Amino acid sequence: MRDSDTQTAPAPGSARPSEAPVAAEKPSLIGLDREELAEALVAIGVPDRQIRMRVAQLWHWFYVRGVSDFADMTNVSKDLRALLAEHYTIARPEIVSEQISNDGTRKWLFRFPPRGAGRPVEIETVYIPEEGRGTLCVSSQVGCTLTCTFCHTGTQRLVRNLTAEEILSQVLIARDRLGDFPKGETPANAAVPSEGRLVTNIVMMGMGEPLYNFDNVKKALLIASDGDGLSLSKRRITLSTSGVVPMIERTGAEIGCMLAISLHAVRDELRDELVPINKKWNIAELLEACRNYPGLNNARRITFEYVMLKGVNDSLADARELVRLLKGIPAKINLIPFNPWPGSAYECSDWEQIETFADVVNRAGYASPIRTPRGRDIFAACGQLKSESERMRAKERAALEAVTPAAS
Repeated sequence: MRDSDTQTAPAPGSARPSEAPVAAEKPSLIGLDREELAEALVAIGVPDRQIRMRVAQLWHWFYVRGVSDFADMTNVSKDLRALLAEHYTIARPEIVSEQISNDGTRKWLFRFPPRGAGRPVEIETVYIPEEGRGTLCVSSQVGCTLTCTFCHTGTQRLVRNLTAEEILSQVLIARDRLGDFPKGETPANAAVPSEGRLVTNIVMMGMGEPLYNFDNVKKALLIASDGDGLSLSKRRITLSTSGVVPMIERTGAEIGCMLAISLHAVRDELRDELVPINKKWNIAELLEACRNYPGLNNARRITFEYVMLKGVNDSLADARELVRLLKGIPAKINLIPFNPWPGSAYECSDWEQIETFADVVNRAGYASPIRTPRGRDIFAACGQLKSESERMRAKERAALEAVTPAAS
């Protein structure tokens, strides 16, 4: 690939995470629900009679107009804007880099404060433009605990959970960069849907296991789907889990989004290797939770993700067993050609084998699209996301915190 095929935006400032000072933070109002936002206003002396109106105003500015500076809130008094700026922030996190694939896929590297990690942390977020829609792949954790052997993120140990603010900020920055807020300007020659919204779908399929950060993911997704704000339909929000069985029912009942399952194997002994969480909750337990998913019907099917690994899980016997296992579950099966990464032990199945596998599944009555690899040239494809963030040892964190202001 030519250097010109990838565009990288330099980070504001020159300090790398290991060198950056840990500064005290103002709390952000992004990611608070309405009740918490009201409490934040009460705390700085906004009169009780104004609270409901002010919450509605701020919510509109944050999530409909997409402002990131209190000064831009033109129907809020100067005194209140100054008071808000004195105590809180709505500033966007730092964009370390932006890469653009030759197929139009965009990948951002974002930097967030330490918040217990010892040093600032970084995560990746990917935007995938398609005909008629634009999908944002959002991260929920810095690193991951699951160590799935085919996934690059799994080689990065968990650093910390992302907050609701940090999860939502990925959506807000993507919309900023694409010109998807009112009066925003789409970058020249950007690959985006030809009409309507540019970010139409959210998939919680980035770095981390969303159901191991349930409370923050829930809060962020409920704000993203709020009809008076970002107003994304819950049918356009998909949460992907590797199989945290006890949290699956709560996901349907409390978030109400679409569900995707990282399945990848039809036998427990193989899934134990590929997706080690299977040792805790096996395939039978996982599929039982899927059958009981709240709101499940033919219009709200579960997506089963199946990465195609050459000579590992791609036989016709595997295809037939997959069909047998999913019998009775309204489902779609996404076949994902394996996306290689440095040091990976697997190869992608041959294309002919993938198509033959798909034919078996299709003939059984299941939609089984083969996912076109996107952003491989910038390591933005499924299973390729990773950042360099590492959690500092307790002794190192204590030493750093002794000489720098504490961050929340």
